[in-house]
Amino acid sequence: MPYSLPSGILVYRFGERGSGFKTKTGKILDFYKLKESGRCDKNKKLFKDPNFPPEDTSIFFSQSLDQPVEWKRPHEIVQQPKFFIGGASRFDVKQGELGNCWFLAAVANLTLNRQLFHLVVPEDNADFDSPDYNGVFHFRFWKFGKWVDVVIDDLLPTRNNRLVFMHSDDKAEFWSALLEKAYAKQHGSYEALVGGNVSEALQDFTGGVTENCALAEKAGGGNLFQLMSKAFDRSSFMGCSLDSDPDGEIEAEGPLGLIRGHAYSITDVKSVSIRQKTATATSTVQLLRIRNPWGNSAEWKGAWSDGSPEWDMLTSTNKKEHSFDNDGEFWMSCNDFVTHFQTLDICNLGPDVLDELDQAKKGIENGSNKIMQNGSAVVSQTMERRKNKKWVEHVFEGSWVKGVSAGGCRNYPDTFSLNPQYIINLTEPDDEDPTQKCTLVVSLMQKFRRKLGKDFLPIGFILYLLETPDKSQPALEIPLGEDFFKYHARVESTLKYTRSREISYRFNLSPGTYVIIPSTFHPFEDGDFILRMFTETATSTKNNDAELDVECDPDKRDELLENLKNSDNKILANSEKEAAEAFFRRVAGEDLEVNWEELQELLNSTFCKTGFQGWSKDICRSAIAMMDADRSGKLGFDEFQQLWKDIEYWEMVYKKFDTDNSGSLSSSELRNALTSSGFSVNSRVVQGLVLRYGNKDGCLQFDDFLLCAIKLKCMIEVFKERVPDGKKSAVFTIDDWVDITLYS
Repeated sequence: MPYSLPSGILVYRFGERGSGFKTKTGKILDFYKLKESGRCDKNKKLFKDPNFPPEDTSIFFSQSLDQPVEWKRPHEIVQQPKFFIGGASRFDVKQGELGNCWFLAAVANLTLNRQLFHLVVPEDNADFDSPDYNGVFHFRFWKFGKWVDVVIDDLLPTRNNRLVFMHSDDKAEFWSALLEKAYAKQHGSYEALVGGNVSEALQDFTGGVTENCALAEKAGGGNLFQLMSKAFDRSSFMGCSLDSDPDGEIEAEGPLGLIRGHAYSITDVKSVSIRQKTATATSTVQLLRIRNPWGNSAEWKGAWSDGSPEWDMLTSTNKKEHSFDNDGEFWMSCNDFVTHFQTLDICNLGPDVLDELDQAKKGIENGSNKIMQNGSAVVSQTMERRKNKKWVEHVFEGSWVKGVSAGGCRNYPDTFSLNPQYIINLTEPDDEDPTQKCTLVVSLMQKFRRKLGKDFLPIGFILYLLETPDKSQPALEIPLGEDFFKYHARVESTLKYTRSREISYRFNLSPGTYVIIPSTFHPFEDGDFILRMFTETATSTKNNDAELDVECDPDKRDELLENLKNSDNKILANSEKEAAEAFFRRVAGEDLEVNWEELQELLNSTFCKTGFQGWSKDICRSAIAMMDADRSGKLGFDEFQQLWKDIEYWEMVYKKFDTDNSGSLSSSELRNALTSSGFSVNSRVVQGLVLRYGNKDGCLQFDDFLLCAIKLKCMIEVFKERVPDGKKSAVFTIDDWVDITLYS
């Protein structure tokens, strides 16, 4: 079972059900149990991870090593190893022989947010000189909406007694090397970390929504610095990169000391006042602090670089806030940044994660947190600047299901309305926004495609305006139908449908009510997704679908039944009540009750329909569960009569709503049939019914429909029995849940 953090965030163990991962051996590792067993082990046998063994295959899966490595524990490398030395900092992040600068840039950013660092690198990892040390460590990463706990041992690849991959400036410090190993384990090997985007790692560290910005589009624009400043104030992480060398050289030196094809992290955003050389007046310059994960002298050599003459324009007080070392960190103006860098990645943190980190924040303020003490004065200043500035987040998980909710893009007007629909109300413009617009960041992420061995689908989303605050609109159908999309123009959309794990866009919209339609490019393509929305001010959202109603309307049902009986649709044979009762008595025997086998014989003998193969075991058992009020496992004649009435009704409904006379019900026909029966069902319920009872084309044959209808009615009746006051929500114990499941 997952464990809970103080804020209520659930953390799944790597490989357990719900984590989205499988281990190589099937064994699920629990850090706390392993730590406790190590404490009780008198022989102090050090832990060895069976799911990520110290073998070459854990390093490279597609090739052999050029040079052999030796797996060693930290105390075999140095005499007095430490997890932290002086706390964690961005200078503990130095690249080894692996081409994963994108990952290192994200780790460097992670160290700047001490609270978040504490979430990813838990403080309960034992140090090497602790009595609790037994070679086991754990780290947490976010994946598809869930935090996953990854347990590792401390065997690390070395060569000539030095770490081969990521390491700290101090040879005796090992937290960064162990973090990299845990991330490699989650991805299957160290090789899997070669090449990537900073935004991927930032998202895995934060669970945030990432934005990818092409800086060429921002050239000459005045809002880039404002965007970055707002992001920094909301604890967002930022990374940047230059395009690769056109001649194909890897990480070649570029303009003024910058490295092409290399990822950097942005560690500060600020405006500073400078004195003009020829006047007493002052002006403002927009500066960014950027770090090269190499942590060496490969730095920017232009304006505002270490020791450049531009620093003379600052006051002596401002100068004291800056240090100049060959540490890979440098300052540059926002204008130069746009000129020389090509890509900006922003990872916006959700409020739930920031709430979780408040505990670590308190640790910084009282000086009790060992991870946070290094540079705590600077951290406190940054935290004060970021105080109470959080995104408002809304999250929906959904699916595109063939025939139910996979409608494709606007190129397919006949099916587009089938797609999931989500409404957001933007009521208040952003603070200090002169245009009185609302910022909306929308992220659409596909789930499980790589795990299933499938390519990413081309995905996108479209926004429509439903109403503005000053002009009400007529009531619209729920969900929005085909006519709405035919006669309404979209207000925003993704620029194109993209085959990627995630796409995100930032919009500036006027206050109003909007509907967001996420879709694949082609209809009838199955897939799972997460849709997330970030706004600066409070908003409300909802799934634009019918509310599931457990109240059936008997008058409506009886009216339809009479209409059907008076039509030519009645095709039941041998339905006279006297004959049915006589036959029932013969089958039931002395106890005048029938079990599922006797019911099967009875129904097969009295019900005739062309193409119907007879009553299955599942239908008969479900029918008894639905009608068996005394839970005897059998039906008396009164119960059988009611069942017969239901069958008669459902057979007529099936005939009526098979509008194309195909001999089966599509998902839309099923929804109409259930609605006519008094059940208000939403797309998610229809999706579940089609997946459970439909064929490969998403259609239900007559016996499938019967089983579906019986099951749905049974579940509703059991719920109503438990909640007699008419409420639509209840709390069940596990005993209640098992009981409901068995008798429905």
